[in-house]
Amino acid sequence: MNTQDIAGALWQAMEDGRHMPSEWAGKFSLQQGYEVQLALLHKRLARGERQTGWKVGLTAEAMRVQQQVHEPCFGYLLESGRHASGQAYRFSELIAPGFENELCLTIGKTLRGPGVSLEEVAAAVTHAAPALEIVEVRGPFAGNLALAMADNAQQKAYVTGAAVPLTADNRDLAGANVTVQVDGAVSETASGSAVMQGGGLLSVLWLANKLAEFGLALEAGMQVMSGSFTRQYRASQGMRVQSSFDRFGTVAANFI
Repeated sequence: MNTQDIAGALWQAMEDGRHMPSEWAGKFSLQQGYEVQLALLHKRLARGERQTGWKVGLTAEAMRVQQQVHEPCFGYLLESGRHASGQAYRFSELIAPGFENELCLTIGKTLRGPGVSLEEVAAAVTHAAPALEIVEVRGPFAGNLALAMADNAQQKAYVTGAAVPLTADNRDLAGANVTVQVDGAVSETASGSAVMQGGGLLSVLWLANKLAEFGLALEAGMQVMSGSFTRQYRASQGMRVQSSFDRFGTVAANFI
């Protein structure tokens, strides 16, 4: 089947409340999974949604080990999923939810690959905000990567604190550290260097050049979720999360 046929079938399944239907497992390639993801994005935009940017996933070794995958991935972000720090999510309305600890980066100048350089990325990224990505485990991930990409790489929502301008003092995102607190107790600390083994600007570099494979640019004004500094956390009902990033502040969310 072609991309549009697959997208149509998966769209109908989602409308019926079925995510990553098992009958589609192994039926298309990873490349076509991304193509289906983008086709489903166009369906959402046609329905009135607005895209705010992209997520980069599987950027930290801890995430790749956990998910048994050995390359980054991307998905799209929507305005309907963007929330301010302190957001409360109703646990019963989410599908096997979790969260990841990231920076949300603002793109000030369009980056069009292939061949985007790290120097171009450093000049284009203007702000960084402390962020949590809210994910849903809607089906097998590593064992069905193409279908997971079609289903937007577990993306559900994202929560951000105040955006901080990037300057010479804080532009080295590898030097940022995060302290994760769950229910008031420190759970973990991690370094920004865990992201792409050198910081979130490398995520933007990968994304700008990867999108070029699909004829897309990383447009000015978009936000990019850098990828998690830590492993992916499973959420539970009543959980309170607060993550504090050196140089960039604090972000919080609750699962009620």
